Amino acid sequence: MPPTVSSKPSPADDEPTADPDQIRSMLGAGVMDPPSLDAAAFGTGTNSAEAQADRVAGQRAESPPKVVAIPSRTRLAIILAALAMLGPFSIDTYLPAFPEIERSLGVPAIQVQQTMTAYMLAFAFMILWHGALSDALGRRIVILVSLAVFVFASFGCASAHSIHYLWAFRVVQGLSAGAGIVVGRAIVRDRYAGAEATKLLSLVTMIFAIAPAIAPILGGWVVGAFDWRTIFLGLFGYSSLLLWATWRLLPETLPPAQRQPFNASSLWHSYRSVFGTLRFHAYAGTVAFNFVGLFIYVAAAPSFIIEHLHRSQREFGWFFIPSVAGIFLGALLANRLAGRWKVGRQVRAGFVLMGLASIVNLAYHALQPAMVPWSVMPVFFYTIGMSLTAPGVTLMVLDLFPTHRGVAASCQSFVQTMLGAVAAGIVAPFLSVSALWLAIGQAVCVAIALACWRIGRSRRIAGPRVQ
Repeated sequence: MPPTVSSKPSPADDEPTADPDQIRSMLGAGVMDPPSLDAAAFGTGTNSAEAQADRVAGQRAESPPKVVAIPSRTRLAIILAALAMLGPFSIDTYLPAFPEIERSLGVPAIQVQQTMTAYMLAFAFMILWHGALSDALGRRIVILVSLAVFVFASFGCASAHSIHYLWAFRVVQGLSAGAGIVVGRAIVRDRYAGAEATKLLSLVTMIFAIAPAIAPILGGWVVGAFDWRTIFLGLFGYSSLLLWATWRLLPETLPPAQRQPFNASSLWHSYRSVFGTLRFHAYAGTVAFNFVGLFIYVAAAPSFIIEHLHRSQREFGWFFIPSVAGIFLGALLANRLAGRWKVGRQVRAGFVLMGLASIVNLAYHALQPAMVPWSVMPVFFYTIGMSLTAPGVTLMVLDLFPTHRGVAASCQSFVQTMLGAVAAGIVAPFLSVSALWLAIGQAVCVAIALACWRIGRSRRIAGPRVQ
């Protein structure tokens, strides 16, 4: 006998059907019980245990994967700055340990210096790929894998029993350390634009500035209290903690729909597009040569501080603290002026500071021997100008290629790192014979950077001219 159909309309006939996602959230909050979910969402009054079990199992299968919540701007800045700190920690922390490494491994100074060159060359090579990988696979996974590799390499450096093993593990460190700073820039531009992006990038710089200040000081203390291997064990602990924090807190900012294919044709097109743009080279050169004007001092720090300023390996702070204080103040100025001053005005103000600092530096060392505090004061004002200039010009580089920001960030970092490697391996050893030669080198870098900026702002060259 066929079932009798009631003429009384059911609730599903005269009321709108509930949204299943909304009902699931109500169920999770305890507002509705499973029988109510069954009746409202699926139009059936069954309360059987099997039906409920099947339905719950289906909901679990359909539930989306856990997504890391987008942190606040300050928290995001702290994470990105901590990632960027791997670079200066990997370089500056072990500078005071060079003599100790020479004695421990029984090698000449030039072979210990080459551990930095090996790191920088590997860093420069891989930095070309971090951005492309993040454009294809997402920002988060590239950073996590790179951190895991860095953890392994840091332990390997601490365990190295010969200079050859130290070279090898420094190469692995270099291959992995650059992901944070490259992909971090892309993350900033993924989330923010205009003045907000400038504020976040300058905030990252302000927090990041802590690393170059404390790294050589910590290195000097550690070497004095323990040995050089403890420095790399410290890097192992720091990167392990950072890996955990990044996995828990760092969001994915590049949706799958916006990702680029990772194949030879696409990569060739992306890199050719970036490196074939004259304006990219001009803007990237502006940031890079300003940076090299400081980095020649960083690479020559053992000679500049110990030989010329006559300070011990525990007194590297005489140079690094004023330098980093300038970076911090410049970033603070950039943060406060974002949205009030146009980028061009900020950059011009930065070049005025760097130019005046370079002139005073040259004049002093042409007439007087190097001594504190006079030999480090020009560097303080130089870094204010450098840090005031960098955020705006960096964002201008990224805005030249809105669909390939990761590749653009990689290419910019590659240019800067290659120049840094040349400065560390060739220029700094040549200039470190005297404080006057270092001052000349810094002045030349500022002049080249200014020329790059003027070329980038010229209306005569092809390509978009970012305002």
